[in-house]
Amino acid sequence: MSSLRRSRGEPATDWDVLDLGAGDSTALLRLWRGFMAARCFVAVVLVLLQGVAFAIGQAVQPLPIVLSGGYLVLAWLEMRYAHFEPPIRGFSTLWLLTIGVDLGIFSALQVLQGGSVNYTPLFALPVLMSAVLGTLLVGLGTTATVTLLLLADAGWHWLQQPNDPSARFVQAALTGTGLFVVALLAHELARRLAREEAVAQRSRSHAQMQAQVNDLVIETLTEGVLVIDAEGLVHTANPAADAILGQGLAQLPMPFPLHTQPAWHALAALARQTFARRAPQTEEIPVAQARGAAREVRVRTRLTPTDDRRADSLCVMFLQDLRELEARIRTEKLAAMGRMSAAVAHEIRNPLAAIAQASALLSEDLTDPAHRKLTDMVQHNAQRLARIVDDVLDVSRARQQRVLSLGEQLVLDPAAQILAEEWVRQTQRKGVRVALDAPGSEVRFEAEHLRRLLVNLLDNAARYASQREGAIQVITTLQRAGVQRAALLVWSDGAPLEPAVQRHLFEPFFSSESRSSGLGLFLCRELCRRHGATIGYERRALVPGGPEGNEFFVSFAPSENRLTQ
Repeated sequence: MSSLRRSRGEPATDWDVLDLGAGDSTALLRLWRGFMAARCFVAVVLVLLQGVAFAIGQAVQPLPIVLSGGYLVLAWLEMRYAHFEPPIRGFSTLWLLTIGVDLGIFSALQVLQGGSVNYTPLFALPVLMSAVLGTLLVGLGTTATVTLLLLADAGWHWLQQPNDPSARFVQAALTGTGLFVVALLAHELARRLAREEAVAQRSRSHAQMQAQVNDLVIETLTEGVLVIDAEGLVHTANPAADAILGQGLAQLPMPFPLHTQPAWHALAALARQTFARRAPQTEEIPVAQARGAAREVRVRTRLTPTDDRRADSLCVMFLQDLRELEARIRTEKLAAMGRMSAAVAHEIRNPLAAIAQASALLSEDLTDPAHRKLTDMVQHNAQRLARIVDDVLDVSRARQQRVLSLGEQLVLDPAAQILAEEWVRQTQRKGVRVALDAPGSEVRFEAEHLRRLLVNLLDNAARYASQREGAIQVITTLQRAGVQRAALLVWSDGAPLEPAVQRHLFEPFFSSESRSSGLGLFLCRELCRRHGATIGYERRALVPGGPEGNEFFVSFAPSENRLTQ
């Protein structure tokens, strides 16, 4: 019933909280071990008491010695082997082996040696144990049992000496009343302890979950994050900060002083300035790199708020690569302009065709070499503008036609061979190799779209490749991981791309060259999406130990023939 009530959103009672939290309560388990140790200590005292009584010449009966020794053995065995799951519910076997044994032993000793030793104070141990470790019913039941035993002992003495029984009965009643008060208070304290521990465990669980979320958010941020204390020690650094600082930050053990590297002295000074002024700071700082030129970084600092005056604030430092930030802003602006340029391209195309046609007609009637050179320049630039207009229109068409019918298929190897040779003839490029290793593989791709895809990848490779033999390679292969797929690779020996450039490779209007429209790779990605293919980039060597290069790979969707086999 309690779980049903809680599932409906009703508040749980104090006993529900105790019952829920006690099973995992380390505090109650520690109290259990404390009570077990106290029972062993009491047993040792009882044995020593019997020994002292015998040593000073008092008459000692054998039965109390046996009871004390047996109680010591039982207490030690229960401390070692008894299994406790709080709270004690009812008068179970565990209650009988612990609290019941205490009541029996103390009562027997009280009866056997009532004339010489008063064992009444020892009854506080089982009362406290039942009240702290058991339910309210167990605690009150145990206290009532002790009270009845004390009254029975008073009655026994009244039967033995009927002269004045009132003193013993009054003493038993007062002792029982005091034990009831102690049991209630102890049980309330134990219940509060279990409740507070349950609340603390939930708070700790929530704090751990929040810390994990914070760590995940910090690790995935594109901004670099450093957490620095007032002594200049860095306690947290995310991967983006390691990429921006570029001085082996990830290899340093946490925490470490920020001024360990000369390139970070300006950052350490900004952190000290933040603590000194107790206010956020913003500054653009050049940070030297292990390789290459210094990187311009925008640094923003914030102090963590704290309500405890004894606790020091932490300085959270945010790092932004200005080149990447500017590239992102430029991409967003150009993307907005691209939506407009798609409409304008239609209006440009017709006048541009008229200019090219008029220039061609004019060149037929010109004989002066200087005049013919001018018309050639007009035609060349008109063709360049026409290619840019075609790119814009192709992007617009590719984004509007995401789904392609499964009808047209082509054999990859002959198509790649023909298209690569055609590109080489048109560009007069030297050092291009073609390696075909996907015999008979059919791919679901329109022939014209494959031409645009391969031409864009080869144009991109030619911008950065050297002139040596094999500087550009066109490769077809079969990927056999899982479903067999044909793949097309364009590899070049150009310099490695910067991480900031890699992150924006396939974005529209993003280019590292001012003369490029920034639509080639974006168009490749859109065409691949239409045909169910994927395109990607990696830096690798074609053969082990060979030179590394930039590779763009296209993994085609399985063809209809492959799917039906």
